Amino acid sequence: MAVVAAYLYRQGERIQALDVSKPNPCTGNPAEFAWIGLIDPTAEELKQLQKTYGLHPLAVEDALKGNQLPKVDVYGEQLFVLARTAHLQDDHIVYGETALFVGRNHVITVRHGSGRGHSELRAHLEAAPKLLAHGVDYVLHAVLDFIVDGYLPIVETIEEDVLAMEQHAIDNFLDREQVTRLFHLRRQLIRFQRVLGPMGEVCSKLVRLDLPCVDDDARPYFSDVLDHVRRVQTMVDALREVLTSVFEVSSLLEQKRQGVITRQLAAWAAILAVPTAIAGIYGMNFENMPELKTEYGYFVVLGVITVLCVALFISFKRARWL
Repeated sequence: MAVVAAYLYRQGERIQALDVSKPNPCTGNPAEFAWIGLIDPTAEELKQLQKTYGLHPLAVEDALKGNQLPKVDVYGEQLFVLARTAHLQDDHIVYGETALFVGRNHVITVRHGSGRGHSELRAHLEAAPKLLAHGVDYVLHAVLDFIVDGYLPIVETIEEDVLAMEQHAIDNFLDREQVTRLFHLRRQLIRFQRVLGPMGEVCSKLVRLDLPCVDDDARPYFSDVLDHVRRVQTMVDALREVLTSVFEVSSLLEQKRQGVITRQLAAWAAILAVPTAIAGIYGMNFENMPELKTEYGYFVVLGVITVLCVALFISFKRARWL
């Protein structure tokens, strides 16, 4: 069986390892519970746990499906919570899933595609037995908090990339590859928001609704997790706005650069139009034209062209078109 860890806890202390094929040894004491962690179990393995711990078949089916949105379901005296994990891999946000079966004397976690195991979390909780003695609702809070805390490094990493891209857009112009990456990050954040919204609803239900296996004393802990989710949501919303502004600034700067080039070309065309006009006129085959038979007529015409071109150049230079 894909069991990572299975232990019996009493008053926050680990008592013994469990054989998941045998009945739950808990005596009914609220401070006594079994915590079983599985990763990518098969249908047969979950059905065995279903018989042993009385898991609802619909919850078992949901735990096997994968790729579902976060939710909270109540089945009699048991609670089924589904949460989405996320981690950054090669500039992509990769999602996993953690399902939790919570009863009065058991917590069963089923992980699919999660990049972080619960061994570190379990060790952290075992180091604080007074908190772990609160029971299954505190373990549920700890797992959700662990999952949500994994969101923050994703947002912070993307934030650093976005700020660097913003500075580059101001100093230089974004090339095609950078614009493509900008829209890629925007798509990643939009998909991330689709997970954060339901995760916030899950935490909100655990705070406000009267649910089995969740005592009133545990609600402030779930409220803290809800605050963390909202903080990440706020950061993601801000990042989406920054990405939009980066693209807009880059487009405006590019338009300005093209406008400057257009004005420069127009100014040079105006300057070159003067000698072109004069040369065109004097290229006509007419007998009676000024300066045609003058000894220094050629130099006079060149001088006039030069003076006019210099005057136009200075005028356009002052207007900052060149």
